[in-house]
Amino acid sequence: MAITVEAIYENGVFKPLEPLALNEHERVQLTVETKRTWVEETKGIMGFTGSQEDADYFAMDPDLAFPPPPEER
Repeated sequence: MAITVEAIYENGVFKPLEPLALNEHERVQLTVETKRTWVEETKGIMGFTGSQEDADYFAMDPDLAFPPPPEER
């Protein structure tokens, strides 16, 4: 049987984030793959070739906020 579960590695022990249908002391084989962040997952998806400064501007400049904040009265 093969299943994929997310787990946290803590104090030298893998702790599954959900219950597993396994018997106590059952031997298993683990393949460890670290999770990538959404930034890592989507890197390069749009083919952006600008500088880091350009990227920071597009990401952080409040004038480019979307949706735009409501107008103050």
